[in-house]
Amino acid sequence: MKDILQVAIKEAKRLGAEYADVRYMDRKSEPLATKNGAVQSMASIQDKGFGVRVVAKGGWGFSSSNVLSEAELKRCAAEAVVIAKASAKVQEQPIKLSPLKAVQDVYRTKVKIDPFDIPMDERLDFLRAIDKELKSQPDIRVAQSSLMALKEHKWFVSSEGSCIEQEIVETGASISATAAGKGDLQRRSFSDYAAAGFEYVESMHLKDLASGLAKEAVALLSADTCPQGETSLILGSSQLALQIHESCGHPIELDRVYGSEASFAGTSFLTPDMLGKYQYGSSDVTIIADATIPGGLGTFGYDDEGVPAQRTTIVDKGLFTNYLTSRETAPTLGQVSNGTMRADSWSNIPLVRMVNISLDSGDWTLDEIIRDTKDGIFMESPKSWSLDDKRLNFHFSTEYAYEIKDGAITRLLKNPAYTDMTTHFWNACDAVSGKGVGEWHLWGMPSCAKGEPVQIAHVAHGAAPARFRNIKVGVGQ
Repeated sequence: MKDILQVAIKEAKRLGAEYADVRYMDRKSEPLATKNGAVQSMASIQDKGFGVRVVAKGGWGFSSSNVLSEAELKRCAAEAVVIAKASAKVQEQPIKLSPLKAVQDVYRTKVKIDPFDIPMDERLDFLRAIDKELKSQPDIRVAQSSLMALKEHKWFVSSEGSCIEQEIVETGASISATAAGKGDLQRRSFSDYAAAGFEYVESMHLKDLASGLAKEAVALLSADTCPQGETSLILGSSQLALQIHESCGHPIELDRVYGSEASFAGTSFLTPDMLGKYQYGSSDVTIIADATIPGGLGTFGYDDEGVPAQRTTIVDKGLFTNYLTSRETAPTLGQVSNGTMRADSWSNIPLVRMVNISLDSGDWTLDEIIRDTKDGIFMESPKSWSLDDKRLNFHFSTEYAYEIKDGAITRLLKNPAYTDMTTHFWNACDAVSGKGVGEWHLWGMPSCAKGEPVQIAHVAHGAAPARFRNIKVGVGQ
């Protein structure tokens, strides 16, 4: 493969490119879904091709094809160079890439059970059995289950001498139960994904979990509505993971900060003058970007520029200290890339994307936080979310909540919601759990959208339940 892809590198250099790289990707996926025991969707998809990216006269050029041949590699290389030279004519500054040592390496996800080795019929039977458990309560109207299996094999070759082969395997599942009655509709769900084999799905014990979700969905029909007011808010691990994604992960993408996404999904309030000076959160808040955590959907050996996966502190005890960067954006801060450039296919250029963005564990247990809370609300499981284009103002709702009085959980609450501004919210954090067994968890999210045309990234966020003081809850009821 290296020899084949070198054809494009040599042609790009011959035509005047200062830099060139080629990515070849072969991706196979098999998404399966059932609804009330019937097959809702099933597919086996394979997609492969290559993309050539070059810098010529200080401008970027890119071209791609699904035909791997010497003639097509040369054609795409030539087209990329033409585009780069045209781009250079309208650029304010020539492209400068941070230095990078050439690498020859192979990286593979550690897998015990290859999900593609399990016959599709067996996987569908697995989902039907879960649907049956979800329908165990008479008020459940809709039971839905899905499985994801993905295998991505890719090669990266650059004019700087790198040649990297990677094979990444991902699996995961989502289940939900929707209850109807008493003039109401309530839903309980669970989903998680990881860079691992089918053993990860087995470790979820989804059939056991399904029965409990069904009971909770029915119980919500009779629950009191979440009250409105300002109170102490404790977020569960999965909800906090989404909060991190939306109000921490997106604002730290440096291309977003510089306006690359302004016409589609907004920019960021975290401008470069804040770096190393801005109090993003309380001293209990440390946020890490780490592409080396085993099992994370944001875990890999090298990004799509050939930069090694690494761990970067983004917020250090409340202080904003770094962004997610690329070889192009990092030099503007006097840095080298921290390896976060990824493309969702061979036909797209890489973008700065989240990796595994996580809130560090604290020195509390969840039980200790609850006992320490006189009045508050515990919310968990994402339901809806809305943020402004700079990621400052937000509104989230969750599937369920519990009221806390005098250090004890009292009643179940439905339709909970909360709203705040990002920096006020994170500065209001005064307790983070993680001391208890299993409290900190790395949640996989395979649906992060960015760019135009849109690209979907697979990312992950680690979190343990945490408390935030004086937060508006029950809004929008």
